Amino acid sequence: MKIAMHAVLACASVTALVAGPVHAATAAKADVSRGEYLVNLGGCNDCHSPKTMTPQGPVLDTSRLLSGHPADMKVPDVPPGVLGPQGWGAVTTPDLTAWAGPWGVSYAANLTPDKTGIAGWTVDQFIQAMRTGKHLGVGRPILPPMPWQQIGKLTDRDLRAIYAYLKSLKPIDNQVPAPTPPK
Repeated sequence: MKIAMHAVLACASVTALVAGPVHAATAAKADVSRGEYLVNLGGCNDCHSPKTMTPQGPVLDTSRLLSGHPADMKVPDVPPGVLGPQGWGAVTTPDLTAWAGPWGVSYAANLTPDKTGIAGWTVDQFIQAMRTGKHLGVGRPILPPMPWQQIGKLTDRDLRAIYAYLKSLKPIDNQVPAPTPPK
């Protein structure tokens, strides 16, 4: 009887050890899938992914998904009088990765898990940034056109899923310029 009991306990222990990581891996894969779904639904690639020009207009450069404004792309000066209280809204680069408005010039961030992107961010910092509109949750303001106010209304589960997806991407070395204040 003792041997049978030990065998049952040993079997249960092995099952728990194997099932725990399997369940965790399945949950992590589900989070990444949900995060990808939410990133695509939210249009994050519209601004955070460089584009290539085609006869049909700009299309995503799939080799640089979510890597932000290309560091080597020169942004032309905004003509005087276009922006500001008396001017018109905002202007953008042809690939939609940089925007100029009364706030100055903002550049879409690198969201890949590279050191020039979100490699050093924790999930809590990511959630805090989306909730407060502050870089890393405590730094400089996150500038337009980033819709952090709407994204910040997502549940913790959804924001964790987005973070999991972003961390699953191929790291891309792309140091995005710092925002330029208004003139």
